[in-house]
Formats: sequence, C-alpha cells, structure tokens
Amino acid sequence: MAAVLSSVLLKASRSPLARRAVTAIPVTRKVVDRFVAGENQAAAIAAVRALKAQGLYATLDHLGEDTTDAAQAAAIRDSYVALLGRLSAEGLADVAEVSVKLSALGQALPGGEQLAQDNAHAICEAAAAAGTTVTLDMEDHTTIDSTLRILKVLREDFPWVGTVLQSMLHRTEQDCRDLAYPGSRVRLVKGAYAEPASVAHQDKPEVDAAYERCLEILMAGGGYPMVASHDSRMIRAGRGAASAHGRTASDHEFQMLYGIRQDEQLKAARAGERMRVYIPFGTDWYGYFMRRLAERPANVAFFLRALVGR
Repeated sequence: MAAVLSSVLLKASRSPLARRAVTAIPVTRKVVDRFVAGENQAAAIAAVRALKAQGLYATLDHLGEDTTDAAQAAAIRDSYVALLGRLSAEGLADVAEVSVKLSALGQALPGGEQLAQDNAHAICEAAAAAGTTVTLDMEDHTTIDSTLRILKVLREDFPWVGTVLQSMLHRTEQDCRDLAYPGSRVRLVKGAYAEPASVAHQDKPEVDAAYERCLEILMAGGGYPMVASHDSRMIRAGRGAASAHGRTASDHEFQMLYGIRQDEQLKAARAGERMRVYIPFGTDWYGYFMRRLAERPANVAFFLRALVGR
C-alpha cells in the first residue's frame, strides 16, 4: 500500500493539475512550513543561524525546477550569488553551503547544458569568494549524464564541487567507484523520483541493499562521503563503514532534511558527528513537498491530520 501511495504522489509531483489542486488548499501552507524554511533569503538565513547555534551545519536549496526560459535561470543564479554573499557577510559561510538543481539553471532548455554549466560556474565563483562550497543535486535518471559532465567541468576550477548519487539506480555503484577519489564530495541518497524498472530498483529492500554497497565503496575510497538518510539502519551502516575504514569526524558527514528527525540531528551533533541539514526555501515548493510526502507515509498522515483539523 505504501509503495502504491508513494508512486501516486511522485506522479502528482509532476502534474500541473495536481499542483493547482494542492496549492489551492489554504492549510497546505501550514504543512509546508514543516519542511520548507520560508519563502525568502531572510528566512533561510534565520534557519541557518538557528542550526549553527545547535552545532549543526546547513546546505541551502533555492526551490525551483523545470525552468522554462533563460531569464528565469539567470534570476535563480543571481539569487544564489546574493545568498552566498549574505552567508559571508553574516559569518555563516563556515557552516553553510548551497545545493543547486541544474534544471533550475536551465539544463532542460535548448542548449541548456552549456547554459546550466555557465550559471553553475557563476554560483561556484560566489561560493569560492564566500569561503564555502556547492553541491549539485541529482534529478531523474535522464539528467544524470549531463549533470556528471557539468560536474567534471566545474571541478577543473572548483575541485570541491559536490554531487548527489541515488542508490535506487542500477548504475550508481559504478558511479560511486568513478567518483570515490581524493577530494570528491558525494552525497548518497536513496532517490525520490519515480523511475522505471529498466533503470532502477523497485523494492525497498533492494534500494537499501544498494545503499549499503554504495556506502562501502565511498567510505573505502579517497573522497568525502555525505550520508544522507533518515533511515536508522542506513545511518548505522554509514557509521559502521566509516569506522571500518578508519575515518574520523572530519572526513565524512551525515545529512538530513529540514523538519525531519530533528532529535536525531541534535543527537548526532552532540556526539561529535558532523550533521548537515538540507534547508529548502522559496515560493516554488510544490515538487519538493510532494516528494517529501512520497518518501514516508507518516508525512502523508501529518498532512491529512492538518486537513481534517483545519
């Protein structure tokens, strides 16, 4: 049942009709606030400041995907550049970086790979000036080769640029091997897109097993693994693999989403682990919100309770 519900929600995340229906419900905003820090940079900065006070790190995502024109892509680029300037000015660049979806920077437009690469380069320049880093979010499987090509080019000037790999995809173990080299920052996630069986594992046990195999590859390599999961079993596997390969708290980290398992985030930080919180902000929250509902039935129940109680 949970798998069916997840599939329906993931499809709805791409549906204009579903978008109009969900965003028209006033109480939706109340639920979204659990997962999204706010609609502007001030809200995002405030969230970072609060996390820093608790010993947590952050990565900021200006929500937006499926950009429809070059002007929109440029506006998102400029927003990131301004955000990075604010992080530097407010003394937060030591704990906060940014996460960027290349689709938001124009990747899907005609000539979009070059456009997204140029926009991402400008963001990386701003990050370098601020003294922090950038991670390229990974989207559905059709974008992976393009994203990895852009990553390769960006790393020529900014070797610290990170990327995301999704264990649900059949190809990911090989991608982990290819990227497990010194200086390479890789965030490992399970994946939150509706992918066909031809390219992705369909059952949770298979996705979990693949996640653990990928963890082993990354922890054994020379890069900087970022273990992004709320699953206690995957977190234990990450800790076990890090210990087995002699890693210390400074050469890997754990990541969780804003608003989810906050008690575990604090527990990890207090234990001396580096815990980074993924903070989304902005007005274009629908796709992100629906994928969060699809990931955990408890999130759907939270949404439904809010609807009933309005």
